Amino acid sequence: MNAFNASASISPYNSSLQFITASVSGAAGGITFASTNGQPANSYTFISGSTTVTLSGGTSGAPFTLETFSEGVIMNSVSTETAGGNLPSGSADNVRWQIVNARSASGTFDLLVRRGNDSTNNPIVLETWTNLTLDPNTPNYISRVIGDFQELYDSTNTQIVYSGSFPNRSNYIRVKAVNYTTPNFFDNAGNFKPQFTSSIPLNSTGPFGGAIGNIPGGVNFYNAINSTNTQGLVGSDYTNMINLLSNADDYRYNIMLTPGLYNTSYAGPINSIITVAQDRGDFLYVPDPVAYNSNISQVNTEAGTKDTSYAAMYWPWLQVVEPSTGEYVWVPASTMIGGVYAYNDTVAEPWFAPAGINRGGLSGVVRAEKKLSQGNRNDLYAAKINPIATFPGTGIVVYGQKTLQLKASALDRVNVRRLLISLKSYISQIALNLVFEQNTAATRNAFLSQVNPYLSSIQQRQGLYAFKVIMNDTNNTPDVIDRNELIGQIYLQPTKTAEFIYLDFNVTPTGATFPA
Repeated sequence: MNAFNASASISPYNSSLQFITASVSGAAGGITFASTNGQPANSYTFISGSTTVTLSGGTSGAPFTLETFSEGVIMNSVSTETAGGNLPSGSADNVRWQIVNARSASGTFDLLVRRGNDSTNNPIVLETWTNLTLDPNTPNYISRVIGDFQELYDSTNTQIVYSGSFPNRSNYIRVKAVNYTTPNFFDNAGNFKPQFTSSIPLNSTGPFGGAIGNIPGGVNFYNAINSTNTQGLVGSDYTNMINLLSNADDYRYNIMLTPGLYNTSYAGPINSIITVAQDRGDFLYVPDPVAYNSNISQVNTEAGTKDTSYAAMYWPWLQVVEPSTGEYVWVPASTMIGGVYAYNDTVAEPWFAPAGINRGGLSGVVRAEKKLSQGNRNDLYAAKINPIATFPGTGIVVYGQKTLQLKASALDRVNVRRLLISLKSYISQIALNLVFEQNTAATRNAFLSQVNPYLSSIQQRQGLYAFKVIMNDTNNTPDVIDRNELIGQIYLQPTKTAEFIYLDFNVTPTGATFPA
């Protein structure tokens, strides 16, 4: 059996695409981007060597081929077992296989998926698949039980293409091919057909091998990322992801974060994501302005190159504890902002400002790269950068909520943009149900009966001062109806936040009367 993949670690399969963005290197005949083996042009085709097992007939071959979901050379566990049954190339990140309880008379066998760094004496079994067969006409056919479904990204047509016949049930592997099938293993009298018994694998164990694909030239993490290496990638490696996520029908989300991309060196992909955000109109993007160890002037310059209400920048970088080593490391602010938004939405609502002492605290942060003075914070905020402040006794706090929009309006604040994103998501789903319905007063009233109560609830939860929805004969005239259109108009007055508080203290003489 063999495996062929190209990424970095084992992860449970969840039917979501794993984007392949890194450059890859390996043996000749490894990864090709041309039309090969029936794959679409420019898709990733993986070719591997073979590992054989002994069959019941005494010959060697591969009755079926397995492959792992995770990809890359890290998945290779091929090596010679030690006396204790260890694989020197096995690790907690890869797997090995084992066939047990092989029964040639019944044509069944069990398959174990084991962790790559276990041993024969102390096996660590991740999954057990029992009573498997190579007979495609039985319920226990190996492909039907384990799954053979695969998703590939076709960059030419910017879409996902699918192969396979059965959904994946394993968290680690899928069946790539069944090379020796045993259709109708038993004859009409209930006896096994001798010609098929030699195809059943014997009890054996082995590694996965042939995987290629690695991040070349080392990997720069944390404050070491630069213009040519950000976590092993460069800006163009994000192109496929950006193109794919522009499809609002297949992918729904309301926040995008790209820690490791900063505008000084990665303006191209950042601008592309901003374009997607503006075209979709249903998510807020949080890019980073500069690399580690930059100054306020550089930060303000980068923010000045952007003008959109669908993005917000935060600064400075933050020091956190690396969970696997306990080491203090520096990360861009966007790494932590997602947690601030999530906490804000948990204790309040999306239309509340994700900032300030009540909802903008960064409890997991050790320190900020720069301890900003009030003057620093004012300069940054005037330049559309949301400062991250350090307050004695309080800690590190997000102290701003501006978007990157230049024009002063309600949309230059994060809470208002997120309010509109929430409203658009909900109301668009209601409107979608009206497509191809009769353009009558009953249909319009059905829309109003759902939207008005929803907006009223937003108003009660401090998201709106006032609102009005119009969908009647005034904006759905006979000409509009004849064009097969249905028009609705929604007027909103979003609530504003108190970001600048002015308090006048007046000292009066003894006996003076206070004003009413």
